[in-house]
This record gives sequence, structure tokens and C-alpha cells, in this order.
Amino acid sequence: MSDPRPETGSAESDPGDRGPRDANSVSGNAFHGPAAFQVGDHNTQNIHHHVAHTAATTVDPLDATADELARVVGAQWHKEAGLRRLLEPAPLPVRWRVSERKVAGRVVAATAEGAARARFGPLPGMGATTRAQLRDGGGLSELHAVYGGLASGRLLLVGPPAAGKTAAAVLLLLDALVHRAAQPAPADRARVPVPVLLSLDGWNPGEDSAVDWAADRLTREYTLFHGKGGRGRARQLLEQGRVSLFLDGLDEVTGKLRGAMVGALETAPCRLVLVSRAKEAVLTAKKARLGGALAVEIQPVRPADAAGYLLNRLPSVPSPAWRELTGRLLDETGPLAAGPLTTALTGPLAIALLRDVYGDDDPVDELLDTARFPTPAAVENHLLDHAVVAAYARRPGHPRPRYSARTAERSLRYLAARLDQEGARDLRWWHTPGWTGHRPRLIAVWIVSTLVCGPPGVVMAWSLYPTPLIGVIGVLSAIGGGYGVARRVAEFSEPQPLSSAGWRDIFTPETVRSGIGQWLFVGTGLCLLLPLAFDPGPPIWLLYLVTLPFGFSELLVTGRGHKILSGTPFLSAGSGRSYDKVREEYARPQVVDTRSVGPVDVWRHHMGLRLFLGLLTGFALALYIGPIIAWTQYPLLGAMFALTAALWTGATSVLVGNLAVATSLTAVQLHFEQGTPVRLVRFLEDARRRNLLRATGPVYQFRHARLQERLAADRPT
Repeated sequence: MSDPRPETGSAESDPGDRGPRDANSVSGNAFHGPAAFQVGDHNTQNIHHHVAHTAATTVDPLDATADELARVVGAQWHKEAGLRRLLEPAPLPVRWRVSERKVAGRVVAATAEGAARARFGPLPGMGATTRAQLRDGGGLSELHAVYGGLASGRLLLVGPPAAGKTAAAVLLLLDALVHRAAQPAPADRARVPVPVLLSLDGWNPGEDSAVDWAADRLTREYTLFHGKGGRGRARQLLEQGRVSLFLDGLDEVTGKLRGAMVGALETAPCRLVLVSRAKEAVLTAKKARLGGALAVEIQPVRPADAAGYLLNRLPSVPSPAWRELTGRLLDETGPLAAGPLTTALTGPLAIALLRDVYGDDDPVDELLDTARFPTPAAVENHLLDHAVVAAYARRPGHPRPRYSARTAERSLRYLAARLDQEGARDLRWWHTPGWTGHRPRLIAVWIVSTLVCGPPGVVMAWSLYPTPLIGVIGVLSAIGGGYGVARRVAEFSEPQPLSSAGWRDIFTPETVRSGIGQWLFVGTGLCLLLPLAFDPGPPIWLLYLVTLPFGFSELLVTGRGHKILSGTPFLSAGSGRSYDKVREEYARPQVVDTRSVGPVDVWRHHMGLRLFLGLLTGFALALYIGPIIAWTQYPLLGAMFALTAALWTGATSVLVGNLAVATSLTAVQLHFEQGTPVRLVRFLEDARRRNLLRATGPVYQFRHARLQERLAADRPT
């Protein structure tokens, strides 16, 4: 049974204890940017929150966390909905009816009319959902009313492939955010859960409960929950029903796993919206049925709605070919009312592809030829086959595409086939090093690291002991060291978890204070102790200089940058797993400037900040070794030692210890083996902007499973 507090408002039962608070206020942080977005009536509404910070205000920390999560989720999905062309101009209307398929129980169990007990009360400003209200179905606004008033809190969105289920879920999510932001009283806003859309891929319900899994996903995908106590806050939001889970991709997991997931979701204490293809939902219901769920089925697009959508994207006077096609759609009693084209255009995917593939003056009326396109599947396959070429076609008034249609299609076919081979929908760029053999990369890194890092060490050894034997040993040592660095390339052949996603994950106030404290403690200790052993002792400035690397290493090992130091002499203490509890205590980013973690965000972080910190690790070791040797021996030797240490440490931390670098090396290898672009992540983001890919958290997916399936099936062997 769920905690009733979010629905009854008990968390805000005594507003007098909290003092006055503005309706748009949250705890001690100024949040700027869109909080929610109205899309139900084809318009966009941006609502901003600003802080009214007074000493008299006492705020529940979870209120601030929920408000910030709502802001971040709204910004994330408004951007994604724009890329998916769901908002403007005049999106296709969403229509639904209660499903007659055997995927859920009785409607009365969902509405709790009669003797049944309501699990969730209606959201503030909404009424309870009734059977009479459900009888005629409706559009997006009615769907939101059902979501907010459903007593069971369990809603299934089902439909055939390419029916627009995920699009409906995204639009419903945005409407739910608007409703939450519109609540004038903070107590009412706290009772409206924040909708979060997650993919079910990767959940093993045999190991993690629904709350544990969802808390982990929230922690990974939103920087708000990174660091100390982040997972705990995410779990609290879920347990108190302050988050509603929109779960997509049930149909994309195996049959046994689907049943286990549905069984595990029975005990979830928050509202659920589950999205699935109808066929898989029926098969799952035979093994496990979500108690109290209401199943609504997304209805086919009406021909008149399809014609209106297309005409809104055409010139005021369409070409004869477009007039012929839209005219046939509008004439529902004509000879093609139930023809292949009209049937194909009952799905949003085919309608959007039609406009993408055919320009204003293209012969779109060829699709009316039933000899060439005898079935709806033939029409859809034709559109899918031309989607990539159309997306990369050069259009007047637009910049020249970065990639040719041939390169794009070849690359996307390879990516689709690779994902199909793995039985996956999620394209994680940091897993690409495992897509091909690592031997070519190992040899390349071996050669580069030996040629770049080896000579300073050989020269240093020769200057100390100028004998042929020392020269040979120096060369062999350089070759062996290069091989040792290159061997780490193989580590990335196995899937790696993301270590961090932004600079705030690493440079938290706690880690910075810890690093400065460590530096001052060690430096001051040496200033006090060394004069007792040496007369005269080293100058104070030198002691603080050579101990600066200890502060740098403390900063990294107490945060999410600890793996950068792995294997570095003198500086890697604390970088192992035994220090994880300390990192959890220290790695707490500030709440402000939080965001959802997208694929490019993660890529830029690893290619930028983490790469720089790897180079800085080499400099830190050089700063530690060089001055000491220079003071005890002579400056030139100290400089040579410092250069050697910096190069080898930098090679270990940067060249083979960075996910982005490993991915870049793999992209070069794939370019020669598969003909994909050298800058693979830039290509993926470009394909996303062209609506061929979409982003869900830090991963990419194909625009639709049908597109991935078609590209993978047609890839030449």
C-alpha cells in the first residue's frame, strides 16, 4: 500500500509552521528557466520559479528537490519533444479509448467505484475518474484527467506498432508538469508528483525492486541526485509518491522478464504509466497482470487529421500531387478510403515520414499506385527505406549536410545491425570500444606512447650513465612501458559504467575543501618537521609546492574523478573501492545548475574536463618529483625526471584511461573497417537533430523500433 502523504497533503499539514512562502518559491536556490510546458492545445507555456528567501521560511528539503526535478524534467522533454516534432506546428491529435484487449482487469478496480478502496486520491484541482468518464474515450486533455484522477494510479498505454504510444506519453508528461506548476499553493504543488519517463531496458527485477531500480536510474540520469545522499533523496521521492514513473519499452524486453517486471511493479508506491505494444501486453497479461490497471488504447489517426497535419506543413497552394493525395484522405467515402495508403497513414510514424521523404514538389501521388504499393506495409517500408536519404538531402536555404546520404545510411545501417545483434535499443557511445577487436588500437597506442614518452627517459638514463648497455636498457624499458600503457586498451572491450557526467560531480565544495586541507596539512607538517632533520632545510615555498599534488589527489579520490589517478605512483592512494564510502560522503554537488544528462553532455565532459584532469595528473606527479630531485641533485636532472613522469602518467590517465578517448580511437578503427564517420558522436548528434535518432537520458535510440529493424534487415552482408 502506498504512503498516502503525497495524496492527502499530510507533509504540508501545518503550513503555519513554515511561515509565508510565495507560490513560486522553492528552497534557498534561484531556479531560472522553463518549469513546465503546455502542449495540449498546441501552444507552449513557460513558467519560471524564483526564490523568495527569508530567514523565517522553513522548507521541507524534498519540496525543493521535487521542484528542481520538475524543472529539469520539463526542460529535458520539451527539448526532446521539439526534436521529435511533437509540438509545432499543430501536432497530430492523440485519441484513445478503453482497450477491449485482455491486458487489464475490470475498470471498476481501476476507478475504485463502489466498495473498492482508492489507492490514490485525485490530484489537486482534478476529480476522480469514473466509468462514465471513460466510456467515450477522448483526447490528450481527457487522458490527463484520467491520469490525475485514477484511483489505482496504474495506467497502461497500448496500441499497435508505430501508433504513437511514446509520443502520447511524452505529451501527457508535459501536461502533467504544467498542471503541477499551475498549483498556486505550495502544499498542493507538493501533492502533485513529478512525472519521469524512463526506459525499462536494463532492469532485472530479480535483483532490484522497482523503487531501487528507479532510484538508481534517477541518480544516473539527473545531476540533482549525484553525490552524497542523492540516491536516498531519489528513493524518498519514490516511496512518498512524489514521483510518477512513465515506463516505456515493456515490449522490448524478453517475455519472462516482462512478467517479472509487471509483478515487481505491483508494489511500487507511486503512480505508474506503462507503455507497451498491444500484442506484447496481451502476452504479458497471461503471466502477470498489473493489479488495478486501466488499459487505454491509442486509436488510429483519422484520415482527415492526417490530411490536416500534412496541409499545415505545405505551402498555402499545394502542388497538384499533394492536392491529389490529401484530397483522397479527406474523401473518406472514396475508392481509396480503406486503401493501402490510407491504412498506412493511420500511424503517426508513417505520416511524419511521408512529409520527411517527399518535398513540396515531389511526386507524392505515386503512393496512390496500388500496383506498386499493394499493402500498407509496402507503403511504410518505402518510406522507411527513403528516410535517411531524405534527412540528408540538400535543401534550398539550409546548410549543406555534414555527411553524404550514402555515408549516413551506411553508418546507420551498421549501428542498427549492431544493436539488433545485441538485442538492444539503447546505443551507448561508451560501449563502442567493445564492438571491434582491440588489437589495432593496442598496437597504435603502443607505438605512440613509446615514441612520445620513451625518448626523455632514454636521454635521462644516458646522461647519467652513458654506456651502450644503459642505452639498450633504456630503449627496451621504453618499449615495455609503452606496451604496459597500451594493454589498458583491452579494459574498454568490456562495457564500462559512466563515472561522472559534469564538473560539479568532481569539484564539490566538500572535495575542494578536503583537497585544500590535505595540501595545507602535509605542507605545514613538512615545514615543521624537516628543519629538525636537515640544516638548512628546504625553503618553505618548495615544501608547499611539492605537496600541492597531494591536495590535488585528495580532491580527486574523494570525488568522482578517482579513476583518473588509478595506477599513478604516490598519488593513487584512496582511488580503490575501499574508499567508496568516503567518496559517498564527500561527493555532494550543489543543487543549483542541475540538469538531465544527455549523450553529448557526457561526451563533452569526458573529452574535456576528464581529459584535462588526466593531463593535470601527469603534471602533478612531475611537480612532486621534479623539484625534490632538482633541489637534492641539480635542476636539469629534476626537469628530466619531471618530464618523464608527466609523459608516462599523462599517457596512462589520458590516452587509455578515458572513455571518450577510447571511443575516439574505436571510431577511427570503425571508419576504416565499416566506413562510419571518424567523429562518431558528432554524427550521432547530427542524426538526432535530423530526427533519425532520439535521446533518452545519456543514450541514443533510433527514432522508432521499425526504423532500426528496417535498417538492420537491409544491411548488406
